[in-house]
Amino acid sequence: MQSAILWPVISSQDIQALLADYDQDQLTIGVLGGHSALDVCAGAKKHGFRTVAVCQEGREKTYQKYLKRRAAENRAGAELGCIDEVIVVPKFGDVVDSDVQERLRKMNTVFIHNRYFWVYCDFEKVEKDFRVPIFGTRTLLKKEERDQEKNQYYLLQKAGIRTPIIFERPEDIDRHVLVKVNEATRGYERAFFVVKDFDHYKEVVERGLAAGDFTEVAIKDAVIEEFIVGAHVNFNFFYSPFAGEVELMGTDMRRQTNLDGLLRMPAWDQIQLHKKGFDVKMIETGHVAVTVKESLLEKIYDMGERFVAATQKEHAPGIIGPFALQGAVVAEEGKEDIVIFDVSMRIPGSPGTASTPYSGYLYGHPISFGERIAMEIAEGVKQGKLAELVT
Repeated sequence: MQSAILWPVISSQDIQALLADYDQDQLTIGVLGGHSALDVCAGAKKHGFRTVAVCQEGREKTYQKYLKRRAAENRAGAELGCIDEVIVVPKFGDVVDSDVQERLRKMNTVFIHNRYFWVYCDFEKVEKDFRVPIFGTRTLLKKEERDQEKNQYYLLQKAGIRTPIIFERPEDIDRHVLVKVNEATRGYERAFFVVKDFDHYKEVVERGLAAGDFTEVAIKDAVIEEFIVGAHVNFNFFYSPFAGEVELMGTDMRRQTNLDGLLRMPAWDQIQLHKKGFDVKMIETGHVAVTVKESLLEKIYDMGERFVAATQKEHAPGIIGPFALQGAVVAEEGKEDIVIFDVSMRIPGSPGTASTPYSGYLYGHPISFGERIAMEIAEGVKQGKLAELVT
């Protein structure tokens, strides 16, 4: 593989030049092979786009074999699968290498960024060196990270959205808190834990460091936030610059291991595990579709609109396409409120949002995130305004 060449931060003029060389009637939708790739590609096929998945060697079989686009031999229908092309690279981060980029540009690729893209690729290389049009605002994604200036917490505050109380020092813990710390072995994964006071915090930190769950540096950089007791819900939105509207695509909640398994056990067994020093893990392993009360919808839409407006003001052009506000519905003094404790500024990882009714209320039938992205790109081509959707 060739090493990537560093360029200045990619500008709107660079994007215009890239698109000028594209045959926009023959676009390909590109993804990294993981996270939400199949959702994106299945939606793209519904609207006539070709698809390409860039896969890490050893993890390509799902895309290259099982769900590759092919003739439906001895089965009903004309074709199966949703992946037209596969590019296999030694590591996911090699997607930014110049030869991979050249292959993507030759296919007139618009790339759909997801969590994988930003976990496995260096932010600076993506912003400066990935010379392939990205659907959405490429410089906004790093604001998900808690060590960035004007990050998700700042944007939520500017939007006037309620968030948990943040404790600057562990000595100040005076209630149950969630300590958001990254794993030692996989820095992008969660080694989160819940504690009730400073003594409890010190006990769990000492045990976690000894077990190698996280590092001294990670715990120093951890966020300590009030533990919100409520019904967890991820509110998944789509903002269309053409329509100028925020759409609620669906609602879901996370499945986490080993937390979900623990919660399925009787209370007395949970207590025994606790006595033995059992540590709860909150590693995301999937999602479950949920619904919310109709009386909450106005508040939910308002949150989405205010968050988009905050991103437009603080980080132009702001959110384009999918995003999610992840939090919980709480009941206080006879009324319900929503507290948001995490933000996804790109396509969320749950393909199950189409199983909730909200996109169907708007469009008359359920629409996945992948299909909604394809619809927006198709509209951009139709109007001659694709450059307004990509950066």
